[in-house]
Amino acid sequence: MQTACRRLGHQYIKQSPASLYSLKSVYPLSDQYYGVENPRMASTLATKGVGHLVRKGTGGRSSVSGIVATVFGATGFLGRYLVQQLAKMGSQVLVPFRGSEDSQRHLKLMGDLGQIVPMKYNPRDENSIKAVMAKANVVINLIGREYETRNYSFEEVNHHMAEQLAVIAKEHGGIMRYIQVSCLGASPSSASKMLRAKAAAEEAILRELPEATVMRPAVMVGTEDRILNPWAQFAKKYSFLPLIGDGSTKIQPVYVVDVASAIIAALKDDGTSMGNIYELGGPDIYTMHELAELMYDTIREWPHYVRIPFPIAKALATPRELLLKKVPFPMPVPTIFNLDQIEAFSTDTVVSTNALTFEDLGIAPRKLKGYPVEYLIQYRKGGPMYGSTVSEKLTPKSWN
Repeated sequence: MQTACRRLGHQYIKQSPASLYSLKSVYPLSDQYYGVENPRMASTLATKGVGHLVRKGTGGRSSVSGIVATVFGATGFLGRYLVQQLAKMGSQVLVPFRGSEDSQRHLKLMGDLGQIVPMKYNPRDENSIKAVMAKANVVINLIGREYETRNYSFEEVNHHMAEQLAVIAKEHGGIMRYIQVSCLGASPSSASKMLRAKAAAEEAILRELPEATVMRPAVMVGTEDRILNPWAQFAKKYSFLPLIGDGSTKIQPVYVVDVASAIIAALKDDGTSMGNIYELGGPDIYTMHELAELMYDTIREWPHYVRIPFPIAKALATPRELLLKKVPFPMPVPTIFNLDQIEAFSTDTVVSTNALTFEDLGIAPRKLKGYPVEYLIQYRKGGPMYGSTVSEKLTPKSWN
C-alpha cells in the first residue's frame, strides 16, 4: 500500500491515504493541509502567456468552462452582473456571504443546479476565508464600501480585507487568476478616505501577487446604482436636487454590465491582462450638472436645482461622521450627503491618458443615454409609460 508523508506539528509521520483523508475531515482548515506548503511563499499565480484559463466546454450555462471562481462581494451591485456572466459561460461560482440567508438568494437562479454555491463566512476569520477559497482556481474581490459604519471602517473594508485575501490566495497554490476591483481615482493623495484605502489595497495586492489584475471602474450606473437612483428619489420627494459645488466636476460614468464584461474578458484571455491595471470609464465624460440633466430627462420632470457650495455640503454631512462611533445605535446610511463622496467629487475623475482601458480588453462600452438609464422610468409620476423613453428617441446604433 502506498504511503504518504505529511508534516504534523514538528514531526513527520507516514500515513496511508485513507488515514490522511480521515485527518483532513477532522482538521479541514488546518494549515498543514492548505495550499502547497504551510510557509508563506512566493506567488503561485500562473505567469503571463501560459495560455487560456477556459479550456473546456462549448459555452453556455450547462457547459463546463473549467473556472471555479470565488467572488467576494458577489451580493453587491456589480456582483450580481458578474455572477450572471460567469454562470452563463458554464463556470461554478462560490458566493461568500455574511448576512442573512436571503442576501444571496437572487444569485442562485443565475446558473444550473449546483452551479452557484452560497457559503457563509466571516471576513474577520482567516480559516473561514480559506474554506470558501479552498476549491477555487479564480478569486475575484469586489468588496468595497463608500461609507463607514460603527463596525467597519474604510481601511478595514477597502484595504485590510483585500490584503488578507491576497495573502491567502498566495498560500493557496492553485489560484490561476486574481482580480481586484478598485475605483477610478484611487490615489494615496486623494481627498477621499475610501480612494486612499483603495490605493493602499492595490499596492498591497500587487506586492503579494504581482500577476494580479486590477480593475478601476468609474462611477457605475445600472438598475441598483448609488448615484442616479438617490438623485431621482430625492428629486421626487423634495421637488429639487442639491447640486454640490457648481456642477462642473467631470466624471466618466460606466454601465455596470460593461464592467462585468471586462472582468470576464480578463479571465478569457491568454494571460496578457495579468499584472496590469485597467481604468474602466464610459465613452462619454459628463459634468455633474449634465448627468443630472440626463436623469431629469429620463424621469420627465422639469429640472430644479439648489446649488450648494462644497464647504456647506461638507458641513451638512459632517454630523453623521462625528456621531458615528459615539452613539449606541447605527447611524443612517448616507445618500447624497455622504462626506467621503463629496470629497471624491470635488475633483475631476476621468480615465488617464495612457491608461489601459476597455479597448485593450476588446470591449466597446455602451453610452449611458439609452438602455443603461431606462430603469429610471420607474420614477415618472405618470407611471413608466408616461411620455416616450430615451431609447425610443435613439437608434440602436447610437447606444454603442
